[in-house]
Amino acid sequence: VQLQASGGGLVQTGGSLRLSCAASGRTFGRTFNWYAMGWFRQAPGKEREFVAAISWNGAITYYADSVKGRFTISRDNNKNAVDLQMNGLEPEDTAVYYCAADREPGPPRAGAPAYDYWGQGTQVTVSS
Repeated sequence: VQLQASGGGLVQTGGSLRLSCAASGRTFGRTFNWYAMGWFRQAPGKEREFVAAISWNGAITYYADSVKGRFTISRDNNKNAVDLQMNGLEPEDTAVYYCAADREPGPPRAGAPAYDYWGQGTQVTVSS
């Protein structure tokens, strides 16, 4: 069971980054499309917070108010991958970003405890 996040880096205010999360292993090998997927982030000294989530088939997406209109979550079930396109980045977006998988059917959820599997995180730093 593995979720591998990548694509983080250092960017200036107003810039863009695209994060990717690749799912592999016995759990996801042929069942990735059973899982809703989410992105969360955690800044130093702060709680982990919800960023965006997407349903198993990509039909439903859900965003935190702080990123709505700037970030876009998408998935490719043929590649066992979920992406987060981040535009208009602000210093407040600086955090470690994590992807996560939720095995419950239904609409994507914002609560971290709902997610069963987590990736290792990728650092996003936005300079002012």
